[in-house]
Order: sequence, then C-alpha cells, then structure tokens
Amino acid sequence: MSEKILEVNNLKTHFFINKGVVKAVDGVSFSINKGETLGIVGESGSGKSVTSSSVMRLIPTPPGKIVDGEILFKGENILNKSMDEFRKIRGNEIAMIFQEPMTSLNPVYTIGDQIAEAIQLHQGLDKKEALKKAVGMLEKVGIPAPEDRVHEHPHQLSGGMRQRVMIAMALSCNPELLIADEPTTALDVTIQAQILELMRELRDEFNTAIMLITHDLGVIAEVADKVAVMYGGRVVEQTDVKTLFKNPKHPYTAGLINSIPTLEGDSGRLEPIEGNVPDPFSFPEGCKFANRCPFATDECMTKEPQLEKAEKGHDVRCHRWENLDLKK
Repeated sequence: MSEKILEVNNLKTHFFINKGVVKAVDGVSFSINKGETLGIVGESGSGKSVTSSSVMRLIPTPPGKIVDGEILFKGENILNKSMDEFRKIRGNEIAMIFQEPMTSLNPVYTIGDQIAEAIQLHQGLDKKEALKKAVGMLEKVGIPAPEDRVHEHPHQLSGGMRQRVMIAMALSCNPELLIADEPTTALDVTIQAQILELMRELRDEFNTAIMLITHDLGVIAEVADKVAVMYGGRVVEQTDVKTLFKNPKHPYTAGLINSIPTLEGDSGRLEPIEGNVPDPFSFPEGCKFANRCPFATDECMTKEPQLEKAEKGHDVRCHRWENLDLKK
C-alpha cells in the first residue's frame, strides 16, 4: 500500500479585507502518496496558488488566515506546529518551486550561495561542502558548466536556466514533497518539455511526491498521476489522469479539455468556456459555475452541490453529473 505523504482535509483559507471576506480556498480536500504527482488545475482565481501557499504556511497574516481544516504531513498536522518548528520542515522536507524564478531568486547573491544557504541551514554542512553539493545539483538538473554557473548571478542566466536553478534549490535537501507552482510559465515549448521531463526523472530517482499547480491541462497530461480540478476555491472534480481525460464528469472539466487544440479538430477552432470566473464577492448562490454552465438548471442556481463519489476513485461536485455525457 502506498504511503500517504500529504493529506489536506476541508482546508479553508480566507482573506479579510475592507470590502468583505474572500473565501479563496473554501473546503478543499486531497491527498498525495509517496512518489506520486497530483496535478491541481483551474483558471486564474480558482484558488490553486493559495492552496499551495497554505501548505507552505506562506499566507500573509493579516489579511489572510487559515480558518479551518487540517494539513497532515506524514500524519502530523503542520498547522499545530509553531513557525520555528515548521521552518525546520519548509525547504527541507517540503520544498517549493515558485512561479517566477526571476523574482524568487535574490539578484545580489550568486546562484551557488543561494542553493548552499538552504543546504547549510538544513543539513549542517560547511560553506565549502554546501557549494560542492550545489554544483552537483546544478549538474543533475542539466545546467552546463555548473562549476562556472555556481558563481554567476540570476540575471546572467536565461529563463529556462533560472527555472532549473529553482528546481536544484528545491531538491537540494532531498524533500519528500515538492510543490511546483506553474513551473513552466513563460518558458518556450522546448524548454517546457525539458523541465517536465526533468521533474519526472527526479521524482522517479528520489521517490519525491509532487504537487503540481497549473492552468495547463497539457502539462497535467504529461506528468500527473491524479488530478484535482478547482473552481471558485473548491475542488469540483478529482480522479486519476486517464479517467479525467477519457470520462470527465463535471462541465467545467469538460470545458477545459475542449479548449485544448487537437490535430483531429474538424474546424480548427477552439471551444472557449463562456464568461469569466466571477468576482469572489459575488459568486452565484448555488453552484459557483452555474452562470457559465450550459447545462445549469434552477436547482444549480439556488442549491450548492456537494462533492460526491461518481465511481470508485472519482469524485465530482455537480447536481447533474449522472445525466450528462461530456465525452468529446
């Protein structure tokens, strides 16, 4: 039986601002096993990055606050730990690749110093040994001439190189859980493919669990084992990656899949999801997707659906999933 590394139960992260309360994450639950990749997908504003920041305990307080739920890492609720206790875990046992490497790397320190800092802090090595390990990590992530690159600053590297540095930094302490927030954003397709292949190889080598945050279902298809589709701060569908693409149960998931260009497309036109994610202060009273859903009924507009089991290992939040045929 697979060992469960992370289990998130009924997580609620809200932001209290002058205009009111933004329920950015509103009752999210999922789990990740050792050596497994969970993809969390959805449009901007669906709550993906706030979920990952909650797991890393990087929510700015105020205005943000985790108001309910639990985050179990290796069976322990990390929300019960003090920040000093959790800092020994963050960057060591749980690491994160942030969305923008240019803003995540410090421009005034060399690449080597930034990787070595985490190694010294968490593994107790001296500066010389830590730099030696940093060179080894840069080599492992495919950066040429790592002995030279280790002395360079972030602005001297390309976007793809900086992303590799972020991966090297995240993996430098052999974490058991890696959170990757849009790791291929703003990279060209060739570099994107290389980064995804690298993450796959490192997951297999270190048996690391990966939580991959993205809006790109193509990326999900490439590397994920399981998928959680988020909309309006909630999970609306959750299953394994093959089932999701073959047999989506939620109209939002089907809309995301249908918006991907295919070689077999008859007209060559994409099928966009009509409308936009609603303002978080004015979500529909019932299903949050109801105002954009072509199948919505009066019940959808007034009664919020619960996440229920459509079949073994496949959960969906929709009143009408049993009556819909969403296969393309």
